[in-house]
Amino acid sequence: MFVIVLENENYADSYVNNKHPWLGHKLQLQGTLLTKYYGTGHHSLDNYISMISGQAPSPETSGDCPTYHDFTPSPATLDSNGQAVGGGCVYPSNVLTLADQLNKKGVSWRGYMEDMGNTPGRESKPCGQPGDPSGAGVSDDTQGATAQDQYAARHNPFVYFHSLLDSGLCKKHVFPLTTLTGNLKQASTTPKFVFITPNLCNDGHDAPCKGKDATGSNAGGLTSIDHWLSVWIPRIKQSAAYKKNGIIIITTDEAGSDNTACCNEQPGPNSPSPGIQGPGGGRTGAIVLGKCVAAGKKDSTPYNHYSLLRTLEDLFGITTGGSDSKGHLGFAGASGLKPFGKDVFPNC
Repeated sequence: MFVIVLENENYADSYVNNKHPWLGHKLQLQGTLLTKYYGTGHHSLDNYISMISGQAPSPETSGDCPTYHDFTPSPATLDSNGQAVGGGCVYPSNVLTLADQLNKKGVSWRGYMEDMGNTPGRESKPCGQPGDPSGAGVSDDTQGATAQDQYAARHNPFVYFHSLLDSGLCKKHVFPLTTLTGNLKQASTTPKFVFITPNLCNDGHDAPCKGKDATGSNAGGLTSIDHWLSVWIPRIKQSAAYKKNGIIIITTDEAGSDNTACCNEQPGPNSPSPGIQGPGGGRTGAIVLGKCVAAGKKDSTPYNHYSLLRTLEDLFGITTGGSDSKGHLGFAGASGLKPFGKDVFPNC
């Protein structure tokens, strides 16, 4: 399972009006386009947090946590939806993630973060110390890109959970994207779950970029997204693990100025409006590729980041714990929330 997260584009710009070949055309022919997939918040970090933990946006995560401070109280009090009640950026160890669930079940996983560690001192300890996920001190020095280093800690959700930091799981499982090439050479060295975030240029966040994208351009936006996909999608699809039974999910954190929501998304206990100016992160769309996924199909079933988390938990056979006692963390366990079903995986 390969999950790739892009940045800040709405459904129409990515999949309807996009003149670039990979996201705008080629991948839609190869897989199933989820036309009503939604982000859960604004701006960035809150969406990444939702994808791996089911935690709702808060004022701090919606603001991308420019300074690191621990969530209080610790341990966190969890409400009936598994939501941590309080405030802060780095969640206490009793707030769990999909990575914790996979580790407990013995399922291999890795996060691959492009440009992580490029500049010593900028985030010299990529998975940091307790309370300090970047290793850069109280301020997050990765909020803006440089020509040599376009990594953003706020696009790396694994560094915001003490369950992963204090246990050493983050250091053991989160690596620069360059290491994925070697891991793809054999199915046995490819993790079962792969979470990929391109750098601030290749994910489309910046336009123009401070540095270069995957093909040497500094255009950014949808242009650099397409350049990155043109390099990495063939590389992943040619790997032994993908050819065996692989699935690729390409999603986007949030839809720019679109604050709409789906799937009865509810606010958490710490913020009344997940989308700041509205109920959600907007309609982003997503694409799913794989042997068991229909090619050239458009699926209008409503889904969001919580649906994605629930889907991953189900696919990896996680059936205990979570907010619903059935293996679903936070709002992934919300009553009535649908995981991807036979509409997305007709032959799985």
